[in-house]
Amino acid sequence: MSASDQVAGVVLAAGLSTRMGRNKMLLELGGEPLVARAVRTACDAGLDPVLVVVGHDADRVRDAIADLPVATVANPDPARGIHSSLRIGFEAFAERAEEPRAAVVLLGDMPLVSSAMVRRLVERWRASQIHPSLAISLYGDVVAPPILYDAQLFAELRSLDGDGCGKRVVKRHRAEALEVHWPPWALTDLDEPDDLVRVERLLGRVLEL
Repeated sequence: MSASDQVAGVVLAAGLSTRMGRNKMLLELGGEPLVARAVRTACDAGLDPVLVVVGHDADRVRDAIADLPVATVANPDPARGIHSSLRIGFEAFAERAEEPRAAVVLLGDMPLVSSAMVRRLVERWRASQIHPSLAISLYGDVVAPPILYDAQLFAELRSLDGDGCGKRVVKRHRAEALEVHWPPWALTDLDEPDDLVRVERLLGRVLEL
């Protein structure tokens, strides 16, 4: 596949996990670390290349995904928040000889997002006669990853700073966005210890999506 047809993946896995009390990227879920599950989802969906933004416990997170065909890029100051990881991920594309046609952003702590969901998002975007600049996931009325950004938005994502910069890009281009709907229960992340038990109970439902 030529770079002009590529849809890349950006997995954000640099956070401090302050509410969890330990690095949630390394929590075991379904027999593998949470970060490996998210990265495998991106790879199984056919995203290429896949970049993983690491930060907190970077070496341990890299070790957890060492057997997967991905590249990592470091966020030197993950305490600045997820917006800094988003920007760093898209800055990494600028260093490539040719940028991908689009990129899907996934969060490392949304284990109910499946490769089938990511594939459907990309397929819907590809099927559009004029590829929209944005393809978003809607869980009820909530916008959350996976979100596909067309390459025409990369420079905008790299230039923004401050909390919620990714949300500002989505808001700015919402009118032109393609929307893909998922059941609200699939919008599940892991922030606190009790969340792990709840998510384990829901894992089987992922097969329905």
